[in-house]
Amino acid sequence: MLCRNWPWPQTCWPGRAGNGGDGMIWKRKSQTSIDNAASDLNNTADETQSSVTLVEAFPTQTRGYDMPVGEDSLWRERLDVEPGPKLPRFVASAADDVESASADRMARRRLALRDALAASQPVVARESFAGRHDPMSRLINAIEEQRVHVVIYGERGIGKTSLAHVFAETAREARYHVIYASCGTAANFSDMFRSILSRIPRIFHASVLPNSAEAEAGDNFDIMLPEGEYGARELADVLTGVVGTRVLVILDEYDRVIDVNFRRDVAELIKNLSDRAARVQLIITGVALNLDELIGYAPSIRRNITGLPMTPMTKAEMRELLRMGERAAELSIGDDAVETIGQMAGGSPYLVRLLGHQACLIALDAGRDKVNEADARRAVDVVIRDWQASLPRRVQSNLSREETKTHWQLLVSAAKAGSSADGWFTVDDVYAEMGGTLSALAIERDLKLFVNTVDLLDRREGPGDPHFRFSYPGVASLLMMSAAMARLVA
Repeated sequence: MLCRNWPWPQTCWPGRAGNGGDGMIWKRKSQTSIDNAASDLNNTADETQSSVTLVEAFPTQTRGYDMPVGEDSLWRERLDVEPGPKLPRFVASAADDVESASADRMARRRLALRDALAASQPVVARESFAGRHDPMSRLINAIEEQRVHVVIYGERGIGKTSLAHVFAETAREARYHVIYASCGTAANFSDMFRSILSRIPRIFHASVLPNSAEAEAGDNFDIMLPEGEYGARELADVLTGVVGTRVLVILDEYDRVIDVNFRRDVAELIKNLSDRAARVQLIITGVALNLDELIGYAPSIRRNITGLPMTPMTKAEMRELLRMGERAAELSIGDDAVETIGQMAGGSPYLVRLLGHQACLIALDAGRDKVNEADARRAVDVVIRDWQASLPRRVQSNLSREETKTHWQLLVSAAKAGSSADGWFTVDDVYAEMGGTLSALAIERDLKLFVNTVDLLDRREGPGDPHFRFSYPGVASLLMMSAAMARLVA
């Protein structure tokens, strides 16, 4: 219950003995008494430079409410707290604004470094996109001049999604209507493309006149689709009517799609759109070692698509990427540090950003404006430690077993062989990675050891040779990074 007519909301407590039995801690005084108390407060404020508490301003004989003995401590000034470390606070607001009163120059540099080299999210803006000029040029050429559908493929962390986002921004500047969609394991053809068509204004359909009622209604293409499930042919019937613009549909993470019918319908859609010369093109991205691995064997659409493999970054591209961090954080990265980061990253833009970001933070924390090789090596240690800590304790324990140390090179080769979309590899894949230093029979025998005894691998039987895969995805990355660090130290 709140006390009425009191300037500061205060919960009322039950009355006590000596309070008049009216059920309130404070008893109401006259308005004149309150006015006198306020006057006393003004006079006291004029006579002293120190802060005045409510207890001082409202002595017992003048304050508007009686206060029981012992309760006036609630109104006293808080005692000074002994100095100590302050709790961390955000430097920037949720709108990414940095207040000058709460952030020094070092904090601003760290935030700028985050925007330039953060590896947790794909690049979506051209100012943060480095290298990859050749893939971008080939992608634009395929869309603009060849009018074909494009499949971007490569290993994880190689920059496929970043390329798709930056390309989308570039295409929108050229007045293309670009729609981005991320695929999942439960992707449904009808549901996904109904959502995609709901973002294409109906004014771009040939059947809608500019001044018609349909155009004024502001509807989208999705209302032209049949109710319920539909197929690639019905979808192509609607998309063939696109006029006044060109539509680009980006299907990202296509490798995650499990439904074979979805992939079959997409291949059929590509064929129908191409045969009708529709002003709609698909751009598919996914983890794969080759084109067939991502879209399957579809000879009928081979002339309608082009594959764009994403290869590891060159040394020059990696240097260009790190230079963005230098400019953003106003520091320099030594050549030896760049060399270390490049060797550990192996041309992966994700790892270049991750290691470069960590190395620059280490230098800034030390109060230095130059990143040296020791910073880069320490960054590698930090990343490996974080990756290992993220693994289940059972996996960590198995990685420290004597069998793992004995067959370390075999496991590293298996990690490289399992860089395909689904992570599965065969004995022949590992044999090729090891350069024939171990026989195929010995490799299969040792791999079985890590399926049964050590429990680091899964095994799948099927037609042909058995397939293996690491039980936990992060193990492969940890093995390859550790191997690269070992080579560097050696």
